[in-house]
Amino acid sequence: MGMLLLIFVLLVSMAVTGLIALFLKDLMASIILFSAFSFLAVFIYLSLGAPDVAFTEAVIGVVATTFFISALRRMRRGCSR
Repeated sequence: MGMLLLIFVLLVSMAVTGLIALFLKDLMASIILFSAFSFLAVFIYLSLGAPDVAFTEAVIGVVATTFFISALRRMRRGCSR
């Protein structure tokens, strides 16, 4: 029962994080929330007993976050107004 509650809390947190990231005007904040979304997905995969998928998600999340931040810096635009 405890594991199901943990997974439920993580899923709700992921949904809230994803929705907030979609509607933010500040692109850097949206990227940070995308990173948090990926981090929560790693915990879900670990709690489901899939460490290989969790590791892959962690690597892809770090690479994507780094790519997005470097692309945002090249655009020299932090907020879409």
